[in-house]
Parts: sequence; structure tokens; C-alpha cells
Amino acid sequence: MDEHNGHKTISAAAERAEKQTQLAETKRKLQQSIQERELELKDLRKTVVMLKSSAQAAMGDCERMFTEMIECIERRRSEVKRLIEAQEKTEVTQAEELVKQLEQRIAELKRRDAELDLLPHTEDHINFLKRFQSVSSSDEYKDLPRVVVNETLSFEDVMRSVSALKQQVEDFCKQEVIKISKEVISIRAILPPEPKTRGEFLLSTERLPSEPSKREQHYQQIAVCCKIATSLRRYVMSYANDCQKGSSDASIPRSDEQQSKHAEANFGVQNGTENLDADQALKSVSQELDSHVYSATSIVLPSQQKATKTHPLTLNWAFGINSMLPVFCLQDDECLVILYVCAHVAVMYDHTTNTQHLLQGHCSPISCVCVSKDRRWLVTADKGQDSLVIVWDTYTCIPVRTLFDCHPEGGTVALALSHDSKHLVSVGAAGVQQRVCIWDWTSESESPLCVTELPQEFGTQKHILFNPNDNTQLLSTSDSRVLFYTMEGATLQYSAPEISDKTFNKAVGAFTQSVFHSGGAQAFSATSLGNLLMWTQRTEGMDTGSSYAALKLVPLQEDAITVLTQIDSYIVIGDSRGHVKFYDSRMKLISHYSDFNLDSISSLSFGTTVPNGHTGHPRDCTLAARPFVIQNLVISTHTAVVVHVTSQGSVVQTLLKEHADSLQAVACHPRQPVVAMASNSGILKVWDYEQRKLVCSRLFQKDPQIQCLAYDPYGVYLAVGLANGVVCVLDGCSLHSEDGDSFSYSSDSITHMAFSHDSHYLAAADDGKAVTLFHLCSEEGVQRWRYQGRHHSHYMPIRDLLFGEQLDTGLPRLLSLGEDRRLVEYDLQASGDDRLVILSAERIEQSGVPMCMTWYPPLNTEHFLLTASHLYKMKLYNSTTKMCRKTLLGPCFGSPVRKMMLLPRNNDGDPNARYMAYITTDKVGLQILPLDGNPHRCSAQLCHPSGVSSLAVSHEGRYAFTAGGADCTAFCWEISLSALEAAAALGGKDLDPFYSLLEGGRDGQLFREMEDYFYYSQLRTQGIDSMQMRQVSTHIPLAEVPFVMRALGFYPTEQELEDMQNEVKFSRYAETGQYVTHVDLPEFIRLFVNHRPALGLRLHELQWAISVLGQSDGTGDTQIPRDLLMELLQARGEHMTEEELAECFSTLLGVSSEGGRSEAGSMHWPDKETLLDTEIPEEITLETFVKGILGFPLSNQEASISSSDISSLLPPKDTNEVQS
Repeated sequence: MDEHNGHKTISAAAERAEKQTQLAETKRKLQQSIQERELELKDLRKTVVMLKSSAQAAMGDCERMFTEMIECIERRRSEVKRLIEAQEKTEVTQAEELVKQLEQRIAELKRRDAELDLLPHTEDHINFLKRFQSVSSSDEYKDLPRVVVNETLSFEDVMRSVSALKQQVEDFCKQEVIKISKEVISIRAILPPEPKTRGEFLLSTERLPSEPSKREQHYQQIAVCCKIATSLRRYVMSYANDCQKGSSDASIPRSDEQQSKHAEANFGVQNGTENLDADQALKSVSQELDSHVYSATSIVLPSQQKATKTHPLTLNWAFGINSMLPVFCLQDDECLVILYVCAHVAVMYDHTTNTQHLLQGHCSPISCVCVSKDRRWLVTADKGQDSLVIVWDTYTCIPVRTLFDCHPEGGTVALALSHDSKHLVSVGAAGVQQRVCIWDWTSESESPLCVTELPQEFGTQKHILFNPNDNTQLLSTSDSRVLFYTMEGATLQYSAPEISDKTFNKAVGAFTQSVFHSGGAQAFSATSLGNLLMWTQRTEGMDTGSSYAALKLVPLQEDAITVLTQIDSYIVIGDSRGHVKFYDSRMKLISHYSDFNLDSISSLSFGTTVPNGHTGHPRDCTLAARPFVIQNLVISTHTAVVVHVTSQGSVVQTLLKEHADSLQAVACHPRQPVVAMASNSGILKVWDYEQRKLVCSRLFQKDPQIQCLAYDPYGVYLAVGLANGVVCVLDGCSLHSEDGDSFSYSSDSITHMAFSHDSHYLAAADDGKAVTLFHLCSEEGVQRWRYQGRHHSHYMPIRDLLFGEQLDTGLPRLLSLGEDRRLVEYDLQASGDDRLVILSAERIEQSGVPMCMTWYPPLNTEHFLLTASHLYKMKLYNSTTKMCRKTLLGPCFGSPVRKMMLLPRNNDGDPNARYMAYITTDKVGLQILPLDGNPHRCSAQLCHPSGVSSLAVSHEGRYAFTAGGADCTAFCWEISLSALEAAAALGGKDLDPFYSLLEGGRDGQLFREMEDYFYYSQLRTQGIDSMQMRQVSTHIPLAEVPFVMRALGFYPTEQELEDMQNEVKFSRYAETGQYVTHVDLPEFIRLFVNHRPALGLRLHELQWAISVLGQSDGTGDTQIPRDLLMELLQARGEHMTEEELAECFSTLLGVSSEGGRSEAGSMHWPDKETLLDTEIPEEITLETFVKGILGFPLSNQEASISSSDISSLLPPKDTNEVQS
């Protein structure tokens, strides 16, 4: 014990108190460490997103730039090839001319030599002297200059130069790729460990790059090092003070400024030899990492500087809006930027600068859209085949993530982002079970975090959102149910409280939208009867079967509540009367906007800028009358009106006022940069498409459905056709009309209108299959339009109406084209006195249904009319005789051409080059003329997924306009003819594009068979049994073309054969005055590709024919009696003889051992009737005809296709005109 004298003893309680203090300090440090690690984790995730976005942007830019480099090399390659070809042609031409002269000279010299041999044998001396004088004349012996041949002639020097260029390019690319690879490798998401000692720090500074941008990045690292060093220094100094002065002084820290300066001084100076400029290092601490996404700090729409167009058609401007989807306010401080949807395009519209940025990526109409709280991230989704969900960065307008087939059952109907923008929820279209999926869109996973399926009894969930205070809670709304969700790990549970009129003993109404409130403890649901249902959260959670319970039903108003949202602590509603109201959490009215004269509210979106000060703001509705301060508000209505309301509530600015109903018509002024468009809502607008501003407008209030528009060739008049059959002629500039310029001579909707070239006639076609003609007359010095006549000229709908000009007199001529395949021309000079006279009516198609027509440009001495049919064929008809002169394969992009328009001549390019714009069911395209069937000479672009209704081309040919019909939008497309020509050049030249249309190409079996049949046809012509020497030629007679076509599996009708022969026979008649009687192989390939069916023989066409010709057997199947079939084949259409029938059926049924004849002639059939009766069944069904007679495979499912299903797939046909 003595050796412990003088020692201080401490009680256990005191030691515990000391340790307790240390424990608290340790806990504090752990919590601080956790916070720091969580911040690091957040930064790391942000960096990963940044890295992915930057990589995607870099890959896109690299792809574009490499494409441009390849195109540049292609241009240089073409230039060198043209030089070589030109030099070759020049030298060969010169050499061939010289060869010809030498051959002539040699022949002449030989002739004279022969005369000299005969001259000594002449006995007559006088004759000898005369002939000697002629053959020995000096002029006769003049010879050509001596020919010196370059025996070392070769293009090897050119090849060596090109090879050297290739090597230089490869070396340069190799060096640059090495540099680029270093740049790529230098991009790191995780920086190297920070230096802990002065030596490590100085070592890191030795590698500072020379480039300023790279130096800035190193300065950022240095600045971070300084901060870490400062913190370490503070900790060391604090610890030293604690050790030296005791715990009593440990709580007296130095000021941050003193500690920072001291730490920096000790870190940067050692032995007085080196010093680091810490101020320079700290200057970039606040800078963010350089990234294509994270370097953007606000919405900046691209400038309007013109860039090189890489596509023939580029979307330039979008007119209209989808009023069923919300409009979002993205920015409202320096610039006012809103976001809305047009068809399949999301539009970011800067109202301040009147510019648009169009976000294109969907192939189906966008069905839902949402934005993040900070307006940085935008999500769009569509409904339809191959539906997409795309996440966009609104700062850079770049898609950063695409989710494919999230809801293959029919697309997406609702979207929402969580409060922190990390999670995305999507709701699938209604089906057997509606799916709700939650995605972590920042990860690489293609699968959702959790999925749940909803039964049909809950109705279609059409609105969903996250709890802003808890990302694991959501709610969705249908007409009948409000569902509450809780996400627990990989599962998504939901509760569906049942609400009925009995719940509160009053009518509830259909639910419209719902919203969380009061920190998520409450929720509100709006109804169509003006009620607001309040939900409260159950404390016991899911054990009771529902996480939320209905608390009470508050009857706010009688009008339907269409929009429900919240801002700050207010509940905001928009109703069907166009009013906006603000309530507090106790549902007391705070303020309202009711004087804006709006229709039913579609969406409400508040700005992101918080107003400064309280001056100028309206007073609220409370007794205290406090200033009501709220962010700026963007309101959209169901009638396509978008307004911006300032925070003062007194300034209302109309941003958009568009068409709220189907937009059917569009027409361009023939001489000014304006376009007119009209819709079924009765709104007619005229836009200046260069200045992008509205010129004038007019509203048709009585029978407002406008179906078509047409300007006259001088732009003086604008004709308007309405759905009730009324035709109005307006002033082309002011849209005003006189009292007598409205005509009602039909009760059917106007479908087409056209003016004559001299503006003296106006024609209109309607759904009643009639054409009405109006004439411009002069009455007392005033020009007035007067009705001239009307004729019911078609028995099926009219597809097009066209004015032309007579070639000899220059007078107008009028033609109409109908689905009845009739081309009708009217006698305008003989018409009048309430009658329209038909001059001629020609049937121009057999099986194809004509869709549209236009005048073919005068590319040669003949004048043609161009038509397009539903079989993807285009035909040229002689404008006078109506003879089919050429059949060509048209654009094949999913649906046939529905309208065509010639582009005006291009003054900047080749004046002889002509082009044509066209539309299909959902696409707009361009075609290079003259037509030849080359598929690479046309292009198409998706324009309106739900269907395009009209097409117009600007007067200078720079823009094309399309109207979308049901999507209530119109698009302006900028035309790039150079891009179109470049695409055509890449498709190959001469026959290369046509080889690609043959199965297997040039090396395929079809081409080899074509060559074999081509030469076999020559044997047929010369006689199979002939023993004489064969004369092999590159041509076959025109009469052999049908046999070769049939041998290749294409069986044209007699009319098609006649058109084919006329096409070849008259192909050079205008130039040479002679008929063409033979066809070479290249010409035959073009004939075969252009004339054969574009889609082959389809099964449903056979089914349709049998359903028309046959009769039902009572079980749903259609049968054709054998006798009826024989009668139809021999008496209707292009009838066949009994011998032809016997030959065909014997070959098909395998009765004939030879399978046909090798030469023209007749075959002997001893008993034709017996053959047909024994081999063909009495009743013929689809299965019998296809499998038994034609020998084609047929599944049971295909054989059971009903006629009602088939009739919907085919164009209307006249059952009395079915061809065999």
C-alpha cells in the first residue's frame, strides 16, 4: 500500500461520467461521419447520372461528326471518280475517232493499191494515162499525221496518290484517336485519393496540364485539398489545445478565419522554400463538374441559326396543342417558357423570344407527361405499339433515359416523379389488369423496382402522384376509386377504400384528381359534382385493410372540379367554369380568379420564381385582408387556350389560343409566306410562317366544321368548304366575305376544292359523290362568284379534284377521280344554266383504287396525268387520250399515297430538277422526279401517328405543311432537297436499286431464273426444234414479255399486259417517231419490278373475292358452286375460253404431264367437261381453292378468317365488277 501513497483515486461513478462524455462525443462524430458519407453517396449518384448523360451526348455527337466525315470522304471519292471517268471518256473518244480515221485511211490506201496492181494490165494507152493521173495525184497521197502512242499509259500515278492520301488519313486518324483515347480515359467519376502530406501535394501539382480548361479542373482538386488540410489543421490544433490546457479550455475554439489562415500558412510553407497560391486554388471551388447535362443551369432554347439539314424533312414548327394534357411552366423570370404536347411531340415554347424546341422521340401520340419539382426533368409516355417512356433534360433538351415497352398491354396513361426526382411511377393502359410500376430511372436496370396489378373493378386509374414528404407513398385516382400505395422494398401494396353515395348520405360524383396535403397525413380528392373528399391517415396502417380513411365530404361548389393541386400551404382547384380558387387546410376560401373569361380548366402550373415583396398584390378573402402572394400561374383549358397570370393577379397574358377540335384543312398562299389552317371548331387562322406570328383569323360560329381550304392561283380568294355543304369565298388577305359569296347547293360535307389557273372557275366535290362548279362573273363592274352547275358524276366517293389547261386553246379543263376508278372530265364551255356537262368518263384501273392525282411536270415533250392507287402504284396517263403510258412502283411506307403536290421549281439548284411532296396515312414524304420506281429516290417521315388529313406546300418550295386531323395540330416541315439527293445517291445508280427489290438481289435465284427465261424466250422465238445456228441477242421481242412474266410468277391481266406493251412501245416515240419492238434485260427488270404487285398476293384478298362471289352455307363459311365459278371465269371480266380453263386447271391439279406448252399453239383436250367435273369439287371454299387448287399452304386459323374481318381491310369495291 505504501507504494501507492500520493496517488489520486477516482470513483467508478466519476469515471463513468467521464466516459459518458466521451461516448457522447464519439456518437456526435459518428453522426457527423454518417452525414458526410451520405453526402458523398448523393454526390456519387449524381456523378453517375452525369457520366451516363454526358457519355450518351458524346456518342451522339461523335456519331454525327463521323457521319459528316464519311459523307465528306464520299463526296471526295465521287469527285475523283468523276475526274477519272471524264478523263477516260475524253481520251477514249479521241482515240476512237482517230481509230475510225485510220481505218478509213487504210481502206482507201488498200483500194488504191489494188488499182495500181490492175493498172499495168490496161491495154488502152489513153485509158492508162487517165487512170495513172488519178491514182498518182499528190492530193490523194496526203496522209494523216503520224500517231504516237503512249505505251506507258496508266492511272497508276493516280492510284499511288490516292494510296498516299489513304495512308496520310490513316496516320492522322491513328494519332488523333490516340489523343481522343487519352481524353476519354482521363474522364473519371472517382477522383484519385487526395494527398495527405505536403510531398504528395507537391507531386500532384507537378502534373498540371498546359490547357486552361484542364488546369481549372486541377485547381478544383487543389481547392478541395486546401479545404481538407484546413479541417485537419483545425482538428490537430484543437486536440493540442485540449492536451495542453485541459478540458476547461477545450471549449474555446479559435475563429474560423484564424484557423483557416493558420492552416493554409502551415500547409503551404515549409522551411520558407515553397509557397502555393491558395487564393488562386480556391477560386474554382464553387464550380460544378463540366458535363453536357450538369453544366447547364437553366433552360436555354437553341438559337435560330441555320444548320446543315441531314434529313429531307425536318420538323420546324408545331401549331396547336393537345388540350387534354397538362401545360407546365418551366421558367418565368427572364424568359417565359412553357411545355405542352402536340401529337407525338413535346414542345418547349419560349414566349419571350417566340421560339420552339421540339422534343421528338415517340412514334405514337403522347398520352401523359410530368415534370420534376425543379422543372429539370421531363417525362413523356405514349400509348400504342412499341410504346416508350422517355426522360428528358429540359436544360439541354436531351433524352437521358428511355424505357422500352414499360406497359406492352397498351402503353402508359399516367406518370409521376417523386419529390427528389429519383423514382418514376407509371400506370399502364386499362386491360384485364392495370399495372402500376415504380422505376429507378437513374439506374441501368431495365426492370421496375416494384409492380402491382389492379383489378378491373377499381376502374381505369388516370391520375397518380407521390407523397411529397414520403417517396414510399402514392395515390391514384379513377372515376370510382382512390387508391393509396405503400412501397416496401420490392413490393407495392395498395388499399382501395370503398366510397359510395351512402358513405355520407349524399351524392359524391366521379373522382377527377387527388392530392396529398399537410405533410402526407391528409389527402383530398375532387369530384365532378364540386365536392372535395378529405382523407386522413390511419395510425394502425395496413392492418385494417386501408391506410387512409374518408374523413368528410366538403361540398365546395356546384360546378365540377377538373383540376386539384397544391402550392405552399394552399389547396388550389380549377373548375368547369374556368374559375381558379385557393383554400387553406381548413377549406376556407383564401382567394380566387374568376374574371378571366376562360372555359373548363385542364391544368394549373405555378412558376418557380417566388415574388419579392408584398406590394401590388391583391388582398385575400379573410377578414384580415392580408396580401395574397403567390407564384405566377399558367392556366390551360379544354378549349386549347393557355394564359399566364402574374402574381399580382391582374395581368393576364394569352400565350396560346389554338384549335380545340379536329384540324382538317391547311393551304398555302401562292405568292406570300402565309399558311391558312382551319378546324372543326370553326377557327380559321392565317399564319406568317417566316415571322411565326398570326396574321388574321375568323371564327365560323354557325355550322363551324371546316373541312377544306383552297387559295386561287393569285391569292386573291380563299375558298372554305364546310361540313354542311356550304362553300364560302373569302378575301385572301382579310378573310372578309360579301353577302353573295356563300353558296349552299349541297347538304353533304365538302371534301375537295380547286381553282382554275385563271381564277375564273371554282369547283367543289362533296360526300354526295357530286361535283359543283362556280364561275366568276362581272356584274356592273364588280366581280361576283355565281353557281354554274352540279353533276352526280361518281357512284363511289370522290378522291381528288383537279383543274388543268387545254394544250391547244389554253382554256381551263376540270377532272375528278373517284373510288369507282373513273376519271371524269367536264365540258366547262358547254356547262351553264344550272347544269354541268360531262365530256368523258374513263375507267383507268382494274383492281387498284385510285387515291389521288396531279399533273406531271413537263419533263419531256409529252404531257401526262399522274395518279396513285392503293396498291402502291403510280401511273402516267396521256393527258389527251387517257392511255396509260407508264406504271411505276410508288413509295411503300406502310400505307399508300393519299395526296400529291408538286414542289415549285428550285431557283437555287438545278432548274430542270423537279420534286414532289406526298402524304400517306400517317407520314409525309418527298419524291424525286422523274419517276422510275427507284425506292431510294423517295423518303418519308412520321408526321401524325393518328392520321394526316391534309397537305400544303409553300410558294417557294421551302416548307411543307401537314394537318393532323384528330390530333388538332399542324406541323411545318423544312425541306432539304440536297439531303434527299444525297440519300438517293447512297442507294446506288443504274440498276443497283432495282436489284435490291428482287428476292436475293443480283446474286439471288430469282435473277438467275430471269436470265435463264430471258434467253429461253429467244429459243422460243427462233423455234425450239430448229437445227439452225442460234442468234444470241441481248433483246427479246415485246410479244415474249407476258410469257417471261408468268414464268417468274407474275400473272398480269390482259389490261395490264396491254398497258405494259404500250409503255414499251411508245417509250421513245416522242423522240424518234418509231415504236419499240424489243426489250433488253435491264428494261425487263424495271418492267417486272414496277408492274408486279408491291405486296404480293395476300390471303385476305382471296377471302374477300370468295365472300363476294359465293354464298354462305349456314355455318359461317362461304362457298362457290363449281358451275358458278366456271360461268364467271368464262363470261365476266376478262373471260377465258373453255380450252384455256382446261389447260389451267389441268396444270394446277397435276393432270397434265408436261405442265403446259413450250411454244405457241393449241392443245387438244378430248373431254374438257369431264376433266373439270371430275377434278374440281362441286362446292369450292377458301381452303379448297387455296390448298387443293392453287397448292398453297393454309393454316386453320387463316382459313377461318371471317368476311367481316376481311372487308374492313380492303378498299370499297363494286361487287358487279369483280375480275377473275
